[in-house]
Order: sequence, then structure tokens, then C-alpha cells
Amino acid sequence: MTVTHRTQSTRRRPRPGTAGPGQTGDTATRDRAVTSHVDPTTPGTRRPDGAWRDGDPVGRRQFAHIGDVELERGGVLPDVRIAYETWGRLNEAGDNVILVEHALTGDSHVIGEADDGHASPGWWNALIGPGGPVDPERWFVIASNVLGGCQGSTGPASPAPDGRPWGSRFPYVTVRDQVAVERRLLDGLGIRRLAAVVGGSMGGMRAVEWAVTHPDDVDRCIVLASTAYATADQIAWCQPQLLAIRNDPDFAGGDYYEGHTRPDTGLGLARRIAHITYRTETELGTRFGREPQLGEDPLRSGDRGRFAVESYLDHHAGKLARRFDANSYVVLTEAMNSHDVGRDRGGLEAALQRVRAECTIVSVDTDRLYPPRLSDELHAALPHSRRAHITSEFGHDGFLIEEDQVGRIVRDALERRLD
Repeated sequence: MTVTHRTQSTRRRPRPGTAGPGQTGDTATRDRAVTSHVDPTTPGTRRPDGAWRDGDPVGRRQFAHIGDVELERGGVLPDVRIAYETWGRLNEAGDNVILVEHALTGDSHVIGEADDGHASPGWWNALIGPGGPVDPERWFVIASNVLGGCQGSTGPASPAPDGRPWGSRFPYVTVRDQVAVERRLLDGLGIRRLAAVVGGSMGGMRAVEWAVTHPDDVDRCIVLASTAYATADQIAWCQPQLLAIRNDPDFAGGDYYEGHTRPDTGLGLARRIAHITYRTETELGTRFGREPQLGEDPLRSGDRGRFAVESYLDHHAGKLARRFDANSYVVLTEAMNSHDVGRDRGGLEAALQRVRAECTIVSVDTDRLYPPRLSDELHAALPHSRRAHITSEFGHDGFLIEEDQVGRIVRDALERRLD
């Protein structure tokens, strides 16, 4: 495996000339140089997707080339590359590693500002930092962009062996494939054991899969707002999202990268559907009610107006289209649908009995997509598990929004002595 190191720091912005492991200061500075960057929102230079591409500023990313990967469903994905970021330093014993797993539209940029290399700020900014729940003075933290993603790791927007983007040819990948790739990444970095794996939503799926697939390699497993398997209800919510993207004429069957249009309409519809499941009826009612968007009252404006909640959904649809790739949304959604730790392992309970990690299973009380009963079921089937709860009006997104509660839960789990 070939690893390209990047400078990492606990500061929000890297200092010029500082070096990461295996780098000189000059190398670190040279790696940050911007060669060519196309802003996908600039007229005349609009890309057919929101993916990160070679030649764009790398930001805080590091890269690992892990070679060919055999997939659970069959076939081989060649020359896989994984983008990742790190904070802190690996100790001599190699026992201070925490793997942070991102959700569907996240990436390796857990903390930090938005800048030329990162289209959006860190998605869990309160988690990592000096004195924080995960202190980089003590822990060596790793977060990668998942296989099939669009922020530096091999995915549909990446070049296939013929040099053209994979597009519709990108294979079906599962959560197990994604964890297998992460295992290869850590092997290449000389890391065998995880002090903890932490993830929410889709990231929680990978955290559970880590604990089941590699029971001897995980000390703690912290799962937030997630499940041991995708339910029929979750798969049902995903279907109209997938259809919205695939039925957008600009999607072109997944081969839109070399064209001049992008499937923003389909991706935006998918995001709107998903976002409703991430929040609650109470929050939307309290926040927006039946108020019209300013100057757009549907009953009074000359043109067809919008209610405020419609404007809110439109805003989130547009934001995602600017920073994400529709094909990756499809690939990762299908990977989530594939999730079932009991598959080919004798069922759910038999699979979870393999886990040796000290687990902390966390639900959000108002989560209608990953309801607390799924966390109860997971907790009951694990050999060593503690149950925790987040109280929130925000529903599923509470695992990202309720920073104080999440921070206390994670800190407590990391401080707890292992049996």
C-alpha cells in the first residue's frame, strides 16, 4: 500500500511549512500547492458533479493506495485509493487509535473550516480538539472518506482503468466491503488495534460491522442513531430517493460526467425526502408552521409562492448538489440497504455474540428513521453493552446537533475502564 502523507494539526487551519509523519517542512508546503481548481458553482466552469477531483486543492486529506479489492458480491475493484485525515499522534504502544466513521453525505473532514480543499466545514466540529471529548493530545484519530464516496476515495466519479470516470460501471459495494477497505488502510498505516470505533447513522453501521468482523481488533464500539441491519422502512424511504436520481434525464444512466448538465433535480429531490426523515414533525411545525417564505405567500404572490418549510428543503437540496455526487449518493444508499451484520453468520444474535468490544449504544428519542427500539435490540444482543440516550427535538440529526450530550457520552465511553 502506498501512502501519501499530508500535514495534520489540531488547529483549524494548518500552519505553512509544518510537517506530518514522514515529511519535511518543504514537502508539506509543496503538497498544499494549488495547481488547478474549478469552482462547480462558477458559471462557465460548472462541473457535472460535486465530487473532489485530482488537481483540486487537497486540503487536509492524505491518500492511501491499497490496491485491488475483492468485493463481497463478486468481482474486483482495481487500484483503490482512500482519502483520510488524522489528528494527534500514534503512541509507541499503538493502542490510542480512534476511528471516526461518517454518515451518508459526510467525508473525512470531521473538524475544520470550509476552504479551497473542503466544500463544507467539519460535520462533527465539537468532537475532536484539545480538552474535547476526543483529545488529540491523548488519542490518534483517523477518519476516511468511505469507499464509493466522492471526496477523494475511489468512487463512481474516479477514473476507471480506461481513464474515464466509472459512472454506471461502478460496482455494487456493501458495508462489509467498506470496512474491509478501512482494515486495509489501517494495516498500511501499521495499525492493528482500535481503542474505539465511533460512528452515527451510516457510520454507526460500519462501527457495528467493525466490531463483528474484527472482534479481536476493537476495544470499544460507540454507535449513535444506527442499527444492526437496514429495516424495511429504511429501505422503503431510500427507494423514492434512488428513483428520483435515476429518473432525472440529466442522470444519463449514471454516465453524466463528460456532459454539460448535472442531475441536480434528482439529487435535490432525494435530499428533500431524506431530510424530512432526519427531522421531526414537531421541529418543523415549531420552526416554520404554516408561514410563507418572505415575499412568496402562495395565496397572495403573483407567481406560485412557497411556504417557509419548502424554502428550507430547497436550501438543503441546493447545498448538497454543490458538494456531492449523485452517483455516490446512489452507491452509498445501496450500501446502507445491504447492511445486515447477521447475513451469512447465523443471524443477528449469533453475529453479535462474536463482539468482544465494550459497546455504547446511543439513540435519539425522537428519531423516526432509526427509532430507539433498534438500539434496544442491538444493546440486548451484545455481550458487553451500555445504553445511552440523546434527548432532542431534532430527530435523527440529533446525533450531530446535540453536541454537549454526544460529547459527554463519547467522553464517558472512552474513559470507562475495560473489563
